[in-house]
Amino acid sequence: MNDGGDNVQTLQSAPQDGALGNAHHPATLIARDVHAWFGDHHVLGPINLEMPATSITALIGPSGCGKSTFLRILNRMHELVPAAELAGEILLNDTDIYGGEVRATDVRRRIGMVFQKPNPFPAMTISENVLSGLRLCGIKTDDADGLVEECLSRAGLWNEVKNRLDGPGGALSGGQQQRLCIARSLAVDPQVLLMDEPCSALDPTSTRRIEDTMHELKATVTIVIVTHNMQQAQRVAEHCAFFNVEEGEPGGIVESGTMDQIFNDPVDPRTADYVHGRFG
Repeated sequence: MNDGGDNVQTLQSAPQDGALGNAHHPATLIARDVHAWFGDHHVLGPINLEMPATSITALIGPSGCGKSTFLRILNRMHELVPAAELAGEILLNDTDIYGGEVRATDVRRRIGMVFQKPNPFPAMTISENVLSGLRLCGIKTDDADGLVEECLSRAGLWNEVKNRLDGPGGALSGGQQQRLCIARSLAVDPQVLLMDEPCSALDPTSTRRIEDTMHELKATVTIVIVTHNMQQAQRVAEHCAFFNVEEGEPGGIVESGTMDQIFNDPVDPRTADYVHGRFG
């Protein structure tokens, strides 16, 4: 069915126990020869990409080329899809997150996700939203109030909400809700934060605040962002990977490199056409 050989894993039966090593070490993510399938459909691969620690890597390319699928592979959300399969390795500081002794729950603590549409828990207060990830993971804190302030501050939201922490998270504006979701992800102390078009539904002012937040976070959290906004990619990221898909073929990376190289001196003409708006 698949051409990935013996390395193909049926993700729903992947082992769920083990550990990932030092949680406080700056995190580099590396994809090695990654392929993905949904049933018989080979949707992605081969993917080889290094996403360096304490930096922002942007994934760009037209819709349907596999960027979001790859992002979900990076924290084992791909395996939640029925009939999903995978080949290759995703290394978090040299440990394969799909290894036999690594639990998916541990991976998702280390590698958080912020989605395109803000998804705070509407029945919870702002404070409860921030702390919800800890409760889901069974993590205790001796200073809940201090952690709420720290995470909201790191997400650039504290000054706007500090006097209404007991108010509902769902009552915030769209941009504030997205920053609340970032704060919620930060509460479990991730090494990596994945962002799937986090600003696509936001106005320019809210977008700028999210981008400022990303710049502030990258010193302590490695960030990988999917974006269709070429100007945003250039504003926020140091590294870039251009994904594309040809008819009848799986999606893949055309080229990757520094942001300056991809936008100003691309090797492949398809990259130049895309970043300059000639297709996609």
